[in-house]
Amino acid sequence: MKRIFLIAALLVCALALPATAQDQSPTSSAPLPEMPKPIQELISQGAQVRYLGRDHGLDSWITVKGGQEQYFYVLPDKSAFVMGLLFDADGKLVTVQQVKRLQQQGDTLLDSLSEDTATEEQDPAKDPRFKSPSEQLFADIEGSNWVPLGELGAPVAYAFIDPQCPHCHEFIKELRASYLDKGKVQLRLVPVGFKDETRSQAAFLLATPNPSERWYKHMDGDPEALPAKSEISDQGVQRNLAVMQSWQFSVTPMIVYRGKDGTVKLVRGRPKDIEAFINDLGARS
Repeated sequence: MKRIFLIAALLVCALALPATAQDQSPTSSAPLPEMPKPIQELISQGAQVRYLGRDHGLDSWITVKGGQEQYFYVLPDKSAFVMGLLFDADGKLVTVQQVKRLQQQGDTLLDSLSEDTATEEQDPAKDPRFKSPSEQLFADIEGSNWVPLGELGAPVAYAFIDPQCPHCHEFIKELRASYLDKGKVQLRLVPVGFKDETRSQAAFLLATPNPSERWYKHMDGDPEALPAKSEISDQGVQRNLAVMQSWQFSVTPMIVYRGKDGTVKLVRGRPKDIEAFINDLGARS
């Protein structure tokens, strides 16, 4: 199963643009929209191109060259396009549904492309080659370096955080008293750092024997809680950054969790509705 990459800017579009009456499938009788020039150039280089339709107001294209697929989404005003995967406001992977829709029309070009489900013969629990993109994302984050907040056994969410990210602090403050401290959920922090100081702080958080205590003191304003010590190896933080960058995530917090329906969900930034997020996570009552 090939890895599919994401660009975080695409998630902004997915969450900001509602579906419209103009949404169309690739088999619609409406004429195809104008193809961006960079995609036309890929055709001249031998790429195969298909129109995936218009979902959430975005015209969508897939290109396949050298066995590698790329997905492109054109902004409604045609001023720019972004490359990556499209998630809806609930964190569900729209791109996979677009590919399936085209496959159902008998397009053999897409027979080998990633899907979000596996057959009984392609059990991802038994053979990691058959992980869907969302399951691969979840597996990558499970295998990252993280520290837990909350009780063992509670429903789990992962969050890439920068120690000095104010939005990360606000998100965790929303969870702390009502959910983390009461054992209703567990939040696993995946520390990263976008500058030398915060990478050192993240490395210290991973190395300290009491990470949750240190983190909460840091959030409460203790300047000594997460010192930026240059002698501490930041190899674990670099690993987390590599995971984050491999999926082209560029902001914190970036939250990944498995919803009650079993599907992998992604939230870019602080959840707009914390109660809806907690409910979807299946928090203990």
